[in-house]
Amino acid sequence: MSDWDFLHEMNARGYSAQKIADAAGSGAAPWEWECLDRDWIDSQLENVLSVELNTPFQSRDGFPFSTLEQAEVFYDLIDCAERHFQNTGRYLQIWGELGEIFAEIKFGLRRHGTHEAGSDGTIAGKLVEVKTISPEKTSDRVLVKSQGDFEQLLIVRINRSFEFQGKLFDRDELKGASGKFLRGRFEDDTGKA
Repeated sequence: MSDWDFLHEMNARGYSAQKIADAAGSGAAPWEWECLDRDWIDSQLENVLSVELNTPFQSRDGFPFSTLEQAEVFYDLIDCAERHFQNTGRYLQIWGELGEIFAEIKFGLRRHGTHEAGSDGTIAGKLVEVKTISPEKTSDRVLVKSQGDFEQLLIVRINRSFEFQGKLFDRDELKGASGKFLRGRFEDDTGKA
């Protein structure tokens, strides 16, 4: 079971597309919201960048964007990748795309148009580069070109059970500032990149 299965359950329970999008953005189902104190929520959101919800978001290249649809595509791709691995013992090489879709759903990544160099998109107005660590990799380190114009690096790690984790680092947290590449490291709960 995935952390995002509640989106499908919300759809089955008849929640509106807006409520489902709100839940996808928060990462919690409405029945989990009741346990949170409204004053605490407001205090956590005081200095957060506000987003105009009345304007429909258009994804890259002008195609309409639906968080619910993107979550369904994400789960379909994961299901295909798992079935392919179970059938052949080989992984489908779709890690980068899966990492970026995960970043859209979990972190609110707004991707740039296709083949735009320097960064993959924005999160809360900051330019972000996404790097994905596949289950085939034994290291939790990534390299990214230092010439990119990104402000943050999002490292997405996919384990052998097709579970996803992501960590967002500011550019100045990365190592190798004087070289051609910057190095980031996805660590469990300790240290920085």
